[in-house]
Amino acid sequence: MTAGMIGCSASGRRDWAVALASYAPAVVQRYDVAVIGAGGAGQLLLLALACADLDIRVAVVDPVTRTGHDRTWCWWGAGAGIAEAAVDSSWRHLRVAGGGSPEVVLDLDPLRYRLIRSPDLYRLVGERVAAARRLRVDRYEAAAADDVRGAGEEVAFTVAGEALSASWVFDSRPAPPVSGGRVHWRQQFLGWVLPAQAVPDVGEVPFLMDFRTRQPTAGLSFGYCLPMRDRTVLVEYTEFSPEIMTDAAATAALLDYLRLLGVAGDVRIDAVAPGAVTPGAVPSHVERGSIPMTDARFARRAGERVFRLGTAGGATRGSTGYTFAAMIRQAEAVAAALAVGRVPAPPPAYPSRHRWMDAVMLRALDDRLVDGPAFFRQLFRRQPIERVLRFLDGASTRGEDLAIMASAPLPAMTRAAVLTALAPWQSAARNARNAQAAPSSSRVSRRG
Repeated sequence: MTAGMIGCSASGRRDWAVALASYAPAVVQRYDVAVIGAGGAGQLLLLALACADLDIRVAVVDPVTRTGHDRTWCWWGAGAGIAEAAVDSSWRHLRVAGGGSPEVVLDLDPLRYRLIRSPDLYRLVGERVAAARRLRVDRYEAAAADDVRGAGEEVAFTVAGEALSASWVFDSRPAPPVSGGRVHWRQQFLGWVLPAQAVPDVGEVPFLMDFRTRQPTAGLSFGYCLPMRDRTVLVEYTEFSPEIMTDAAATAALLDYLRLLGVAGDVRIDAVAPGAVTPGAVPSHVERGSIPMTDARFARRAGERVFRLGTAGGATRGSTGYTFAAMIRQAEAVAAALAVGRVPAPPPAYPSRHRWMDAVMLRALDDRLVDGPAFFRQLFRRQPIERVLRFLDGASTRGEDLAIMASAPLPAMTRAAVLTALAPWQSAARNARNAQAAPSSSRVSRRG
């Protein structure tokens, strides 16, 4: 920079600022809220904003155009919520079976186990947004948000080369945890929707957990059957495991479970596994998923005005994989905060004590201190079902948590709790040893 530039006049400085601004991309669209990622978490936030009919402008950015049946969500609740109009089926009774114990039929009253198919949720969100008088929504579909960065009271980003900004950004794109954690399992599942007549042994009461499945070497597995009101049945094979389950292994496990249910060779799966064709029913929907089950911690914030939602923000329960109810709670809390001008930070999905209990449970399973199927069967047999469901949903009281812990195998869970409590100190000690060893290693390398 020359001395003339340094000592330029006020008008010269203005001209210089204008010249610099001409090289920067202008923000052509400004929003109050940007929703990045329009899966379950993004859809529920948009639904909550529409139900509140806030006087705001919203950008929804998603690389996927979401219209078809790409997901199914389940949760339990006591009353109508913002997503109730999208519920496809609900049940008062559930079954837990297998593992050498008598079958248990659970009466959930006053709760109901609810199922939503993604097309119904997308339709409901579209209807509520259209009916909102003040809410204005722009959708950027089949496009990704790039270069998301905060500056003062705005967050800038680009979509297909177009510059945008928002006062608040809610991002549900996959993100790694911010703490390493010790246990990294996955809840992996493969499910097919079949005609009810093709699955004769299911009946009208769903299987929440059917442990008659073949158990993996590490982890646990169960079948999951939901007879729906359109005379179809969602049949899933689910596995909690540290190992990645291949598509071929998942297909074989689901076929084994279907045979156990009396389906035998009556399912035609050529659309799922090319070459494996048998006469009979064809799945009308195929669902394959993998959900993190970990004691690692996910950040709820990615910047001063950027918040994470869904699994990326810690809404997935570490010990069960349930997510939907927590996403509803967070979406409603964000809408309520925006309505009164507060910082719309999503609240923690689960109390810290529940995250600790999840870590203990995962440690017990990972170290094979407990038998997984036996643990869950005893939990449902020994505790009132409403208490168990509140616990799994992260809504139980401290007293109920103590009662839940009392039904677990005490020696195994005590050992898992001690190991979990010691883990941070052990990690700190390892880090200290590594730090002490580093200078010695450097001296040796310099001498060499």
